[in-house]
Amino acid sequence: MTPGTRIEHDAFGPVEVPAERYWGAQTQRALAVFTIGTEYFPPCLLHAFGLQKMAAARANLRCGALDAERADAIERAAAELSRGRFDADFPLTIWQTGSGTQTNMNANEVVANRANELLGQPRGGKSPVHPNDHVNASQSSNDSFPTVMHIAATLEIQQRLLPALAVLRDSLADRTQAFRGVVKIARTHLMDAVPMTVDQAFDAFTRQVDLGMERVAGTLPRLRVLPQGGTAAGTGLNAPPGFDTAFCEELSRLTATAFVPNPSKFEGMGVHDALVEASGALNTLASSLIKMANDLRLLGSGPRCGLGELRIPDDGLTSSIMPGKRNPTIAEVLVQAGLQVMGNHVTVTMANASGNFELNVAKPLLIHNLLQSIRVLADAVRVFALRLVAGLELNHERLAANVENALLAVTVLNPVLGYDRVAAIVREALASNRGPREAAVSLGLISAEDYDRHVDAAAMAAPHGLSALRQEPSGTSGRG
Repeated sequence: MTPGTRIEHDAFGPVEVPAERYWGAQTQRALAVFTIGTEYFPPCLLHAFGLQKMAAARANLRCGALDAERADAIERAAAELSRGRFDADFPLTIWQTGSGTQTNMNANEVVANRANELLGQPRGGKSPVHPNDHVNASQSSNDSFPTVMHIAATLEIQQRLLPALAVLRDSLADRTQAFRGVVKIARTHLMDAVPMTVDQAFDAFTRQVDLGMERVAGTLPRLRVLPQGGTAAGTGLNAPPGFDTAFCEELSRLTATAFVPNPSKFEGMGVHDALVEASGALNTLASSLIKMANDLRLLGSGPRCGLGELRIPDDGLTSSIMPGKRNPTIAEVLVQAGLQVMGNHVTVTMANASGNFELNVAKPLLIHNLLQSIRVLADAVRVFALRLVAGLELNHERLAANVENALLAVTVLNPVLGYDRVAAIVREALASNRGPREAAVSLGLISAEDYDRHVDAAAMAAPHGLSALRQEPSGTSGRG
């Protein structure tokens, strides 16, 4: 035996395992087989396994499949797993059997070895707690791994993503209030349009986040439906009656989240449509956030040669060659996170389509991408809210100058002069490099006094503008 190792046995014989590690023979064999990549499951999935093994131990005790001593030891060991004690004892990458069998067995072995320690026995002996017979009692990797997928996704959305989005929504709402009534020029097709207010733009951003939160939260009822109890193929072979219900009740107590049994274990194990739905909501959210981040960095572009209507807070970073240059790095990070989520959604969609008959066999890849999407969005959103949005300020001078020089403010004269005469004002202003007021008066289409009475940018930015309020008396509009 190699120094620093212990001998464990599985169905194929003895295996040397590092003495200080809690994993066992099947994990060690898998390490030698799956020498692929460096992509590991995030800690939240490992901690979800701890919750799953705790709930299973409680349910097995209730159903008579485990005695109290073993159930208690398994629960205590699994609780440590759920709190992160054994993160370093999960050495396998996501590139493994498509059912996630190796990581489920990794969890079984870690919990069994720790449970035996708690009962005064050495690691590796499989007595009195056996990883398959006791920790995995009434379970299969085929129903346990997708159950863990659902647990991890649900808790990450509830505890990480939705709170981060709430911070962003509140930051945007605060800026909306702070910028209320400040007039700016809208842009369509990247070109000058008609007047609006800054708070109207930020209200749209706030609404985007609110709807994104609704879409994401709307996937949770399906994520909380678990296939646990289906065991190998969905029939529940070797699981006692009522195990699925007892499992969900115990898990709900552990997590303060209402998980329920899937009435069709075959659906819950063969396909993962609920996870694709969640990824789709993240994909929609990502596209929304990318648009928002790009708008803010363009509006803050400059400081001298860009749009410069917003002042983006300094992040303390600069260029490697241009001294003092400030860049909208936080917005760029959010854009990159959103692009990653979009790519992940393609992978999640294809992974879900890759099952055959009663089992999806791309589970590790699917959940790795989904959890990454949740994590990078949550982290990027929180940083974006706190380090960029919360510190945004307006460049009032630039905004006022843009409003003063805006050609398309004359759109409000359409009901007064007609479309063609207003178009003539715009052409003249552009050709002569004059403001629209001067051009309109020089063409003899309207007096300066009447122009000022009609072309009120702040009033135009109000809902419905002035079109229904300031009609010329009959016979004075100049229409032909």
